[in-house]
Amino acid sequence: MKRSSCYNGYSLFLTMLMLCVVARSQLTTDFYSTTCPNLLQIVRREVQKAIKFETRMAASLIRLHFHDCFVNGCDASVLLDGNDGEKFALPNINSARGFEVVDAIKTAVESQCSGVVSCADILAIAARDSVLLSGGKSWRVLLGRRDGLVANQTGANAKLPSPFEDVDTIINKFAAVGLNIIDVVALSGAHTIGQARCATFNNRLFNFSGTGAPDSTMESSMVSDLQNLCPLTDDGNKTTVLDRNSTDLFDNHYFQNLLNNKGLLSSDQELFSSTNLTTKDLVQTYSTNQNLFLNDFANSMIKMGNISPLTGSSGEIRKKCSVVNS
Repeated sequence: MKRSSCYNGYSLFLTMLMLCVVARSQLTTDFYSTTCPNLLQIVRREVQKAIKFETRMAASLIRLHFHDCFVNGCDASVLLDGNDGEKFALPNINSARGFEVVDAIKTAVESQCSGVVSCADILAIAARDSVLLSGGKSWRVLLGRRDGLVANQTGANAKLPSPFEDVDTIINKFAAVGLNIIDVVALSGAHTIGQARCATFNNRLFNFSGTGAPDSTMESSMVSDLQNLCPLTDDGNKTTVLDRNSTDLFDNHYFQNLLNNKGLLSSDQELFSSTNLTTKDLVQTYSTNQNLFLNDFANSMIKMGNISPLTGSSGEIRKKCSVVNS
């Protein structure tokens, strides 16, 4: 009996110890409350400056966080330099932007809290602020991520959703990182701001899927406008707005456009025009209920920001976001 009692006591101790470790490894909203109390104000100020200089930067910063979290988890691996880095993966090359803004934020943070705040957390806060400053809703950002030590270009090529993929493929990619179909549609709503290059949608303009005609799910006047912007002889690098007639406001207009066959990317329009009744229903709901969309978007961003974070002693706190510490 004594042996059993001793064992039970030791087992309870181990259980409590493990619970303590788990609790310490979880992300919290007040992670920097004592080590960098002005962090949120510093990031907000720098994001405001960046968006004032270029409105499009809000969308770019949101996208950086998204493209970071889907590869290796939210570990700022997307920021690392190097020919084998994620910056040079197909979904990011000549496309991902805002790195200089992240560097400016990091410099401002380091000047007050040296060696404390991760680049991964800076990406998460900057994405939230970009939504808020564009007219969307705020949320409390969970913090405590650490920075990864390696980039994963192969993973970026394989795991990031593509504008050319069908709904089911994209749903599967979201599911692979723990996100569901509501997250797919809600997070696609980030395309209510920002721009896209001709190369990401010109396949819809002339000979869609070998039909010899434009994509029938794109509204005719939009086809005509985009054919003029993106001729077949073009290099594909010109850009146009993702949310036609509502360029810079974070609202539900994107979903209203999908109802009218005015989604720019095939992957966007497919949310409404494909045979998937769940995504279609969500698009219709969000198109008339902006508050629900903004709430779901915030919740999905929190979920996405919690994809496989490095915590505790894993990874590092980079001194410079583009390179690992020496």
